[in-house]
Amino acid sequence: MSSTRELNPRRFSQILVGVDDSPDAQLAFRFAMNRAKQDEAELDLVTVIEENDINIYQALDKNFITQKRAELEKHLQDYRKIALEFGIKKVQTYIAEGEAGETIVKNVIPRVNPDLLVIGSSSKTGMAKYFGSQASYMAKHAPISVLVVR
Repeated sequence: MSSTRELNPRRFSQILVGVDDSPDAQLAFRFAMNRAKQDEAELDLVTVIEENDINIYQALDKNFITQKRAELEKHLQDYRKIALEFGIKKVQTYIAEGEAGETIVKNVIPRVNPDLLVIGSSSKTGMAKYFGSQASYMAKHAPISVLVVR
């Protein structure tokens, strides 16, 4: 063994976690909170408005995206409150639009600049499962460490 430094677990300073109401995302949030508290790291929460989940009528309604964004912002503030009450000192929230995996990798990570991404493992069903899940896309393409929780 060359040094004790190599034996120490890596400490993260800024952790980004994808949140929604899925069970796996809830686990990812809990894990990210615990790791952020342990490392005294900033916790960044992100949720994505997925265009595939919006039908044509909703897309044509100018108020729909505004209302959806307001709902998600409220939801993110609930997560933020939980994290702050848990003892995390700095918690930021972000809302993005697009396909979750690609948007987080190409837009959110460069903007937020975290050193760890924590995501739930749940994958899509139907035909999309043959093309890979959002989690596998992020694990493969993210320029930072990725922890997939299930």
